[in-house]
Amino acid sequence: MSQPPLAVTMGEPAGIGGEIAVAAWQALRGGGPAFFLIDDADRLRGAPLHRIQAPEQAAAAFHAALPVLHRPLPRPAVPGRIDPANAPAVIAAIDEAVALAKSGRAAGIVTNPIQKSALYAAGFAHPGHTEYLAEIAGTGVPPVMLLACPELRVVPVTIHEPLRQAIARLTPELIIETARLTEAGLRQDFGIAAPRLAIAGLNPHAGEDGTLGTEDRDIVAPAVAALRAMGIDARGPVPPDTLFTAKARPGYDVALGLYHDQALIPIKTLDMAGGVNVTLGLSIIRTSPDHGTALDIAGRGLADPGSLIAAIRLAAAIAANRSQAARR
Repeated sequence: MSQPPLAVTMGEPAGIGGEIAVAAWQALRGGGPAFFLIDDADRLRGAPLHRIQAPEQAAAAFHAALPVLHRPLPRPAVPGRIDPANAPAVIAAIDEAVALAKSGRAAGIVTNPIQKSALYAAGFAHPGHTEYLAEIAGTGVPPVMLLACPELRVVPVTIHEPLRQAIARLTPELIIETARLTEAGLRQDFGIAAPRLAIAGLNPHAGEDGTLGTEDRDIVAPAVAALRAMGIDARGPVPPDTLFTAKARPGYDVALGLYHDQALIPIKTLDMAGGVNVTLGLSIIRTSPDHGTALDIAGRGLADPGSLIAAIRLAAAIAANRSQAARR
């Protein structure tokens, strides 16, 4: 049985979400995977549109037109100019996509980038997409943000917080919890039977046995030992300056960075256009492009849809992996 279509959210209306969604449909219309867009159809240009009334109508229309669940914006979107008046519609698109995925009418959701400053001005109280999705589609465990491209998968143990605060929050328990969810996600969603985890050190040279900082000895090493005792193939602390080299990457299936930039800089350097953000630990499948709203180029025809296309393909692959696992 073929799976339901994916739901793609509008993201920031003043950004590139609409135009990369159109470009993604142009690239995928021939062979799929099928998706529908929750957006204001009146603002979309560059492709034939089919206004659907329900997700179930998307697959039949997909080869000929981009299926859109038309949700009008309060104000017309102007490329490059954020308008907090449209923030409720941005959030509503996320809510609707999640509801459709929870009900099984969408195979998963792919979220276009949001402009958090616009949402904050409208009263949005979450640091970002991941934290909001944890509230409305969580499973009782903190979500894990995994970023993937063909050459690398990474997970930041701490995410959207100041570096000083992130380091202060590091504990063996936090690393263990993140690693366990990551290992389970690689099994379930990526079909990796025995995931190999490499955990970065915090300090230069992983602390040099405490001479360059004690966190690696006192926090990271005990976490790795506990994970190995649980039967998880984990190693570390690995000196972060060599963890992401071409020679090192084939030795693991995912690298855990201890703070946001330690994990995200390598993958964005390797594949900024093709990286995908996957949220583990939700009750639904969620992927997203690994870039922002690109307000500076919105509406100019310069946006690269590669990351959104990769996110759509990966969401469909995860759905297929979960379906196959459920049938075993």
